[in-house]
Amino acid sequence: MQRRQVYEWLRRHPYVFDASLTAVLLIFNVFYIGYGNTLINVGMIAPLVWRRRDPTLVFTVVSLTCLAQLLLQVNLSYGNVGFLFALYAASAYGRHTWVRFGALAVGCLGALLSPLALSGAPTPDNWIYLVGFTGAAVAFAWTLGDLMRTRRAYVGELEERARRLELERDQQARLARADERARIAREFHDIVAHSLSVVVAQADGGSYAAAQDPNAARKALETIGTTGRKALAEMRRLLGVLRTDDELATLAPQPDLRQLPDLLGRMRASGLDVRLHVDAALPPLPAGVELAVYRVVQEALTNTLKHAGPGTAVSVWLTYQEPVLRLEISDNGRGTAVPADGNGQGLVGMRERLALYGGTVAAGPRTGGGFEVVAELPFRPDEGA
Repeated sequence: MQRRQVYEWLRRHPYVFDASLTAVLLIFNVFYIGYGNTLINVGMIAPLVWRRRDPTLVFTVVSLTCLAQLLLQVNLSYGNVGFLFALYAASAYGRHTWVRFGALAVGCLGALLSPLALSGAPTPDNWIYLVGFTGAAVAFAWTLGDLMRTRRAYVGELEERARRLELERDQQARLARADERARIAREFHDIVAHSLSVVVAQADGGSYAAAQDPNAARKALETIGTTGRKALAEMRRLLGVLRTDDELATLAPQPDLRQLPDLLGRMRASGLDVRLHVDAALPPLPAGVELAVYRVVQEALTNTLKHAGPGTAVSVWLTYQEPVLRLEISDNGRGTAVPADGNGQGLVGMRERLALYGGTVAAGPRTGGGFEVVAELPFRPDEGA
């Protein structure tokens, strides 16, 4: 067991340490000092078992025992070390300021009166020596206890601050996920609304053409079936999306893959050297999938622009190997070497967006330098989603 593990164990079991310390002191005093002062020694040492639980009471009992020792003219013994432990406990664990400084005052008074406990009349030299020695011991014990109390308070404050920061971080992540879900819900609203509009229009047109042109009616029904299946697939993905009260916000047409060149052009104008590579075998994608791919590229390039540094080259690869659609954005910039502000939730948004389609996102430093974002999305063209 390492030293740190021993310290942590003793920290979790303080009364085991106190009981062991008290037992060692009692055995030492009883068997090696003699039996003449056994009762006094026990009165000064035995209460130390409870020195953390009730330091005020322990210090009071030990001090009264020392007073009895003085009144009964019992010589000083090694049992008096119990007073120093009790003084340390009052300084380190006392809950009130008056308890801590009252214990110091009692300790100073005891140092002044300690020569009276010697057998015979103490000489001036003995008086000065004993008062100086006991006074230094009292000052050391009280100061050490005060330092430990201050250190415990400081460590406790740091632990509480770390706990609050962790709670705030989790709360920010939850809020970011909720905001992203609400935005996804609004964006998909356009897709579903468009599909239903097509269904309604084709149904109305087919009902008028059915009597005169059966082929036109049949084509209208086929269009309705295809559009309905795609809309149904999109609606299934909306079941787990949380909405906010601003669902009636302006619903502008959402971007798709045809707008990627415009996005890359804006990034080039901002200083990025961006290259786009699209698989020639890429099948037609549903509007929702195109929107998700566009947003991931947009977020990844924005992060690259913020953190990668000037003159960074970025490659965007969009490939398809059934049944996985793979999106890779990699750069040769400084990556995570540039400190972030800690407030970004872009990666959370990417994961939340692709999770609607069963996809995953991985982001991290590249081997050899730079940063990369890899998104994989299960997709089959014959599923209509």
